[in-house]
Amino acid sequence: MIILDTRLKTPLYLQIYEQMKNRVISGRIPYNSRLPSIRALSETLGVSKNTVTYAYRQLCAEGYVTNRERSGFYAQKLEYPQDRGITGDPKEDGAGSSGQADSPGFSGCRYDFHYGSINPLDFPLNTWRKLSNKIISPAHLNKMVSYPDSSGEPELRTAILRYLNISRGVNCRPGQVVLCSGTQQCLNLVCRLLKPDSTAPASVAMEDPGYDGARVVFENNSLNIIPVPVEKGGIRIRDLENSPARLVYITPSRQFPTGEIMPIRRRLKLLEWAARTKAVIIEDDYDSEFRYTGNPIPAIQSIDTKGQVIYMGTFSRSLSPALRMSYMVIPTPLLASFRQIFQRYNTVVPWMEQKLVETFIKEGHWEKHLRRIRLANKKRHDTLIASIHSTMADKVRIIGKNAGLHILLEIDNGFSEEELISSVRRKGVAVGPVSRYWIDRERCKIPMVLIGYSGMDSAEIEAGVMRLKKAWF
Repeated sequence: MIILDTRLKTPLYLQIYEQMKNRVISGRIPYNSRLPSIRALSETLGVSKNTVTYAYRQLCAEGYVTNRERSGFYAQKLEYPQDRGITGDPKEDGAGSSGQADSPGFSGCRYDFHYGSINPLDFPLNTWRKLSNKIISPAHLNKMVSYPDSSGEPELRTAILRYLNISRGVNCRPGQVVLCSGTQQCLNLVCRLLKPDSTAPASVAMEDPGYDGARVVFENNSLNIIPVPVEKGGIRIRDLENSPARLVYITPSRQFPTGEIMPIRRRLKLLEWAARTKAVIIEDDYDSEFRYTGNPIPAIQSIDTKGQVIYMGTFSRSLSPALRMSYMVIPTPLLASFRQIFQRYNTVVPWMEQKLVETFIKEGHWEKHLRRIRLANKKRHDTLIASIHSTMADKVRIIGKNAGLHILLEIDNGFSEEELISSVRRKGVAVGPVSRYWIDRERCKIPMVLIGYSGMDSAEIEAGVMRLKKAWF
């Protein structure tokens, strides 16, 4: 993301030029990858097209970039002496004197396949800036200096409710929607709401493998965790029925990390179990916006007639994790208890962010943004799958494609998980471990790695996959 500072004496075009040049030199803009168009970058940065044009001309003149007629601007290949600290193409071992690959990103690697990253170009910067300026006005001054509603601003909760009803089939009233600062805070509140006593659960069942961020919250709230295996179609219901758990945490629309989708028959069985045992289901719908084939699958909450489901969602994957905004829908039977326990609590989500998201949704920007990032991430997904097929073919097995922002890659080449990860890191590529998501790690037989793609562009994905092949085969 290019940051412009109008307080500096340096002209804006030179600021763009310097930052672009450094990215080409460091390899963050890989050789032969296309730069944003003049129009797109000018809109993103809120500057004139002439400003971007001057910057691109200078980059072309110095040989960092080439202009291909009717195609756009592309990064040039740079050749440096072997002892230079920054290089456009890392050495074979991918590390310099510091032990890190050149052009380190968040992970310290040039090609970062870690899960959860968002490409800065996907963020609606211009719209966000305009809405911010609109909100910071005398008309909202009273709200800006007051405590927000304890469950979140009513207008935002109503906007979220309408979106959930249309997109996920969720049925609720605005008073059931609660704003939180991330999924883990949602889970902390739920643990307090269902604090073990003579009637509430002392145990929680979790998918195995499953989201470790949820597991640590349950552990910190002294809940006994019961691992339930994941099979085709999601959590194994018969094991859940044989357990003492009266609380279960699931990710049914796209199981994390396997990508399994829970079919309707299993969802109905889960609701039947909950009604029979008076259990509570926590439905984490974190990745529901990203489905690339078929129609969206309605939430379990949409078919819950007994009030057994606590539904959770987040803006972290679709807008920004830095926003720290998530939400949950409290079922009617638990609503009185929730209000009693948390009546003196203040929301931890700032009013400004709430108002921004509310306006973003109500003015129609949210739906446009979702369509745009779905297309962008589908393109990244398709590029990743095609690159893996063309380079490694039958040597690996892809798990969890056609949805979400990551896949699992099963590699049976004799390497351990640690060796798979360290071997590609030496080539400047970062992939994530999978064993950490298992409670019973004996079930993780064949080594896998987790590959996220939402923070990368197509050229980086293709180049990164080539390095995976060289490291593993």
